Amino acid sequence: MRSKFDEQLVELNHEMIKMGTMIEESIAQAVNALCKKDVELAKKIMEGDEEIDRAQKRIENICFNLLIQQQPVARDLRTITAAMKMVTDMERIGDHAADISEMTISMGKSAYEANLSHINKMASETVLMLNWSIEAYVSKDKQKAKEVIDHDDIVDRLFDETKKDIINLILQNPKDGEEATDLLMVAKYFERIGDHATNIAEWVIYSLRTSADEN
Repeated sequence: MRSKFDEQLVELNHEMIKMGTMIEESIAQAVNALCKKDVELAKKIMEGDEEIDRAQKRIENICFNLLIQQQPVARDLRTITAAMKMVTDMERIGDHAADISEMTISMGKSAYEANLSHINKMASETVLMLNWSIEAYVSKDKQKAKEVIDHDDIVDRLFDETKKDIINLILQNPKDGEEATDLLMVAKYFERIGDHATNIAEWVIYSLRTSADEN
């Protein structure tokens, strides 16, 4: 019985990694489409969000099967519960990549000239946070999860820098105010992605709690 349970846990880890990789690629493509003003790529990212939703459902089904068909001990129960909570945040990250792509399509005909270096950096840092959080879950690495949480400060600072860039853009070119506002929303989506990655890391830490920690 335990052997079957362990096999399903391995499958769960595999699906978590697979979904995480899909989302990382979606974020990277979203910022690429934004910087290149590639409307067609943005549309593909939005269409691909459905596959991320299906990945979420596969993981939730594995978790339900583990809970119903097996008899998980407390540590296993925390692992399964954490996975179910994590995929909710992961799915929201996928949604934000689609949201960013929708903004790219909306701005497709505009000539936005804002400095996108901070937004680019925000994308890189949030992908890193997501990667670390999934890695921490699979390898049961509490320290790595804590690093994700600490790393969110970097994303927050980059968001503040982006706001300054956009305010300067509006002051210099008031006619570009609408596009600047759209770019600010894009930056906000990346900040939220960082928040979701932090949530994932916090669930990893929860999954690694011991009975001694609860006493």
